[in-house]
Amino acid sequence: MGEQPVRVLACGDVEGRLTALFSRVQSIQKKTGQFDLLLCVGEFFGTTPEAEAEWQQYKTGAKKAPIHTYILGAASQETVKSFPSADGCELADNITYLGRRGVFTGVSGLQIAYVSGREALQEPAPAHCFTSKDLSALVAPLTSSSKFRGVDILLTSQWPRGVWQYGNNPEVNTKSCGSGSIASVADKLKPRYHFAALEGAHYERLPYRNHVVLQENAQHVSRFIALATVNNPAKKKYLYAFNIIPMKTMDPSELVKQPQDVTESPYRCSAKDKTDKQKTGFSTAEAEEPARQYFFDMSRKQGGGPRGRGRKRYSDGDGRGRDQQQDRDGQPKQPRRHPQPTGPCWFCLASPQVEKHLVVSIGTHCYLAMAKGGLTPHHMLILPIGHYQSVVELSSEVVEEMEKYKSALKSFYKSRGERCVLFERNYRSQHLQLQVVPVPLDRCTTEDIKEAFMVQAQEQQMELMEIPQHTDLKQIAPPGTPYFYVELDSGEKLYYRIQKHFPLQFGREVLASEALLNIPTRADWKECKQSREEEEEGCKQLRDDFQPYDFAWED
Repeated sequence: MGEQPVRVLACGDVEGRLTALFSRVQSIQKKTGQFDLLLCVGEFFGTTPEAEAEWQQYKTGAKKAPIHTYILGAASQETVKSFPSADGCELADNITYLGRRGVFTGVSGLQIAYVSGREALQEPAPAHCFTSKDLSALVAPLTSSSKFRGVDILLTSQWPRGVWQYGNNPEVNTKSCGSGSIASVADKLKPRYHFAALEGAHYERLPYRNHVVLQENAQHVSRFIALATVNNPAKKKYLYAFNIIPMKTMDPSELVKQPQDVTESPYRCSAKDKTDKQKTGFSTAEAEEPARQYFFDMSRKQGGGPRGRGRKRYSDGDGRGRDQQQDRDGQPKQPRRHPQPTGPCWFCLASPQVEKHLVVSIGTHCYLAMAKGGLTPHHMLILPIGHYQSVVELSSEVVEEMEKYKSALKSFYKSRGERCVLFERNYRSQHLQLQVVPVPLDRCTTEDIKEAFMVQAQEQQMELMEIPQHTDLKQIAPPGTPYFYVELDSGEKLYYRIQKHFPLQFGREVLASEALLNIPTRADWKECKQSREEEEEGCKQLRDDFQPYDFAWED
């Protein structure tokens, strides 16, 4: 269909730096053509004399915004004075204050819902805060229509609390960031794009779905994007450009297309929780699920079970369970709370989806599993027990145990005349999987492996960087950065910051290539699937072979 997309720019906290913002917009428009509108979230006005003087130039008409600019209201008491009324109005030529809350529909049919300010923590609410009544007044008229599918764009100053659940982690303090009420609004309004600011951080969450798979008809996905402050010294992204065809003119089949990296909704909760929330309107309290943990029976009599500490018991996080571990003083140990996913995850050990027959060893923070459809019979994965997306997000104790597993595996492979290659792909994946593949010493040298990765990356127009051995990956890849990473047995590390597209099987393709293992037909794990019986037999053998090197094994 030939609908014209609307070209939109979104911006984080301007804080009075109007000239800097508008000159940046002008240079973008010079390169890529005119945009239709600029949406500003967070604090638009500054409080310094310089910011006030700058604003006067636009207010008096001495300067003019180069684009239709729509802004949210005050997010602090200091900037309330810049807004003549709580209702929307034009503040200067081409600069419009949207209002306290409401819906703005453009000529194109683009529907933009907005909420200004911060969540009120007291009554009566200060002028820069919104109340649950404001939110109900925004949401109820929209969602009461049987034809309501969602809004195109949602603008809020505050982040929705918990938006990072089941997605990539932002660089903010997640304990104090965001509003539960805004999360509830986002859940109900199902925006295709949701912009927020105030945290001084740039964060693009993986897209999330608005329906329950296999239970509800497919719906469009939502994208949450937080933007930093204009002209921030750390050069974090504060301007986001995108094209959008209004939902009402879009072909429904196009609208509901799901990208490959889509996750569960971060706001998904049980039917009971939803009912409770509906009763209370907009709940700001976040109910926490008890952390669940699995314990496995490692008694030798069983022979086939995964190695690790403790016995198999399902515990609800409160330590109630007949067979508990004890600490050195004979006191019952408290089960550790691991980060939990908010939707299905194939790799969280406590998840019903995890294929437990592939587990080789269980530590305190990590576990070892046989790779499904492995390149070789001894291809393994090191995985965190809790829900972490990538190595850069791991806490220090998880990293420490992961290193112990790496060391144990290196010794194990060495005894078999093999060296090991580790790689991680933090792209289109939700739970960290550190792949560990053994390569026979007589097949190739470490230098051959390194060269194969470099050459095959170049062939695909990708530049693998070599990073210093003692450099922490966290220094190079901030949380949320998609990357591919290789660690060789020499300690050398290769890194590629994924730009747009990345071949998902790249690590396997290189190792399976003629130059290395010479098993090209095994590059795709789906072509190497085994029956459950074969997997169980292979894993039992692997457990027995690895047992002398397994630090998690206790007599």
